[in-house]
Amino acid sequence: MLAIFHKAFAHPPEELNSPASHNNGSNKPKPPQETLNQFISNHLHNSCTMSFGHAAVLAYVRPDHPSSLHQRLFCGVDDIYCIFLGSLNNLSVLNKQYGLTKCTDEAMFVIEAYRTLRDRGPCPADQVVKDLDGSFAFVVYDSKVGTVFAALGSDGGVKLYWGIAADGSVVISDDLKVIKEGCAKSFAPFPTGCIFHSERGLVSFEHPMHKLKAMPRIDSERGHVWGQLQS
Repeated sequence: MLAIFHKAFAHPPEELNSPASHNNGSNKPKPPQETLNQFISNHLHNSCTMSFGHAAVLAYVRPDHPSSLHQRLFCGVDDIYCIFLGSLNNLSVLNKQYGLTKCTDEAMFVIEAYRTLRDRGPCPADQVVKDLDGSFAFVVYDSKVGTVFAALGSDGGVKLYWGIAADGSVVISDDLKVIKEGCAKSFAPFPTGCIFHSERGLVSFEHPMHKLKAMPRIDSERGHVWGQLQS
């Protein structure tokens, strides 16, 4: 999975953009198109992409890929698009709660939950995501209003990474190699148990009242994690 959003539509924590990425040297962030091209070349016969002008691009590896460790879903409803990795143990309960049919999959449910938050509220986004039981990661793009909404489950069963491209775009992917090569040192693991909204920033859905003060970072050359999340 790969999602790239223009900096005008997503505002990640400042710590994600490492000053070391802008030093002289060959290891610098790449333009978003180069990162997208690399992702496609890695999955040449088993991927599809959707572009939204200069605002965003979503790329998806179909679920029948032999290297897939988790369920992979992609769908779009009323200009809202979702890429979902993993699974929800309580999907049937959630579908009943939202008045959805039994055949509604995880990606379709997330879109419906997002649309409910956007249009009707008043339940906080962190409470909705906290109700999800399972190993999961998802990225939602609302192309009508230009909103990005992403989340990663708290159990660590699914890995997700994000970083900053050469032009300041936000890059989100489960492919660590693509993130490392595309964002140089300006990347980090997406924090578990957290949600990111393009307007509200990064929030822990387990401790929503606590503002996150730091970002864990990976040394892109050695693989060491620097720093911890603090609340």
